[in-house]
Amino acid sequence: MRVTVRLFAQLRERAGRPELELDLPDDARVRDALAAIGDLAAGLPVVMAVNREYAPADAPLSAGDELALVPPVSGGSTTGVIHARVTAEPLSLDSLVSRVRDARAGAVVTFGGVTREVDHLDYEAYAEMAEAELARIAAAALERHGLCAVAVEHRIGVVALSEPSVLIAVSAPHRAEAFAGAREVIDEVKARAPIWKREEGEWVPGTPPPTG
Repeated sequence: MRVTVRLFAQLRERAGRPELELDLPDDARVRDALAAIGDLAAGLPVVMAVNREYAPADAPLSAGDELALVPPVSGGSTTGVIHARVTAEPLSLDSLVSRVRDARAGAVVTFGGVTREVDHLDYEAYAEMAEAELARIAAAALERHGLCAVAVEHRIGVVALSEPSVLIAVSAPHRAEAFAGAREVIDEVKARAPIWKREEGEWVPGTPPPTG
């Protein structure tokens, strides 16, 4: 059977291309695909995802599956509005705030992570999986903190000095919940989203600059 292997950041640079096609036995598992690519991932503690869902090494593969090798990025029902997007377009705070307006909300909190101290930063993402992860993070924060709405967007490609790479907006009935929800979203995005940035020639987890 044939499986597509998608590569990101350091792995893509090592291979010189964004994906590989592997012919594997019908009973192959993720670890067999890793063995088939040889030393490509040597020295990198990669995370695996099959069809945009994180998967262990013993997860089975099927013909036509997409296996993503993701360099490290560091770690219920809802009734509110969730918006999550990964885009190469410039981000707009006004647009994001408009998505979280709610008659129940007495507070709206926003966060923006911007490029600083360098002319630009270059971001790369496993975009489809990153969007799904952003949505899960937003939904969890919405439910945990009783938020009215959560919107989060992350930019990819070249982000110039002082331009935002990530924006978050949350609304809630009270300010304490709004602040806590926004804090949780950015912390989880930094820890879990498969997004990287090139910094001084090296690919690192795509966290926004420190806030303090």
